[in-house]
Amino acid sequence: MELDLMWILVGLPLAFGLGWLASRLDLRQLRIDNQQAPRAYFKGLNYLLNEQQDQAIDAFIEAVQNDPDTSELHFALGNLFRKRGEYERAVRVHEHLMQRGDLSQADRQRAQHALALDFLKAGLLDRAEDALRKLEGTSFQGQARLARLAIYERSREWPQASQVAQLLENSGEANFAVRQAHYLCEQARERHAQSDTAGALTLLNQALQIAPQAARARILLGQLQLSLDQAAAALQTLQPLFENKALAAPLAAATLARAAQAAGQAPQALALLQAHYQQAPCLDVMEAMVTLEALSPDTAAQARNRYIDHLNQQPSLIAASRWMAGETLNQEAFHPPVQAALDHAAKPLARYRCAACGFEAKEHFWHCPGCQAWDSYPPRRVEEL
Repeated sequence: MELDLMWILVGLPLAFGLGWLASRLDLRQLRIDNQQAPRAYFKGLNYLLNEQQDQAIDAFIEAVQNDPDTSELHFALGNLFRKRGEYERAVRVHEHLMQRGDLSQADRQRAQHALALDFLKAGLLDRAEDALRKLEGTSFQGQARLARLAIYERSREWPQASQVAQLLENSGEANFAVRQAHYLCEQARERHAQSDTAGALTLLNQALQIAPQAARARILLGQLQLSLDQAAAALQTLQPLFENKALAAPLAAATLARAAQAAGQAPQALALLQAHYQQAPCLDVMEAMVTLEALSPDTAAQARNRYIDHLNQQPSLIAASRWMAGETLNQEAFHPPVQAALDHAAKPLARYRCAACGFEAKEHFWHCPGCQAWDSYPPRRVEEL
């Protein structure tokens, strides 16, 4: 009995001492680990601020290895991979996060959104769409719908784009009436290319009902009506653009002139064009006026003077080139090379330029093929900007 008591008296202090030593070793190791992780993290942050992305990635990888449970480091590392264009590595990081069972619901949704962005940046639109659909009902729902809208517009899936735009409008994100009208116009162009004229007319009329202030549907409808020998209807469709001084009216000037000529209403259309030109001088409107005035012998000479009048208001190589083409020079043998030089110099100035990305084109675009922006092309030529 005395022996047992002696072992107890000796063993208790020994056990206490060993326990204390073990705890000190654990605390020391924990302190070392905690020091290593922040050091690697701040090192990566410093590299990132100095735009040294390669070194930042190495530092963040070290930090993740020291503390694999830190989700914020995974997000930072995945975003860096995406920014560098290493989309496969970004996907692996975010998929690893998604597989963690201890991840909070908020972080899981965040990882799902980051994964969708990885697919989107990599051009994997189908996988991006699937990932974005999984964000319905989350805090990322609005951003996901906008991303899906961009996917559908890029792939020209107009019915799907229309559905998502309606969801965004219903949730109070913005008014998508003009955008919806664009989608209908795009579908109308496809129908017309397939010789479905009736379907194209129906879609354009729907677009006018949705967004009466949108000029594109009115311009396309007028052009389609004129091609169907409905000149009077085309004239009636296009007149409001000039009566209301719409910014896009110059884009319809040539069609208005042809419709007026076919309908026998050239004087009325000329008066409308003149009133618009006085408010906002424009090359396309001036050209339409010249076309109508040249129809009558009484105003044919006045038509030629339109170019000079325009040059008096604003310098224009395009107007000078058009005027020169109809003139007879004292030394007519020199006319062709001079005319060719003028036309060559004026050609780049007759283009349209996107105000968002600067993409230039011979024709006016409602949807920029460069940056995918809507209504970013001013309805005036580069020379007039």
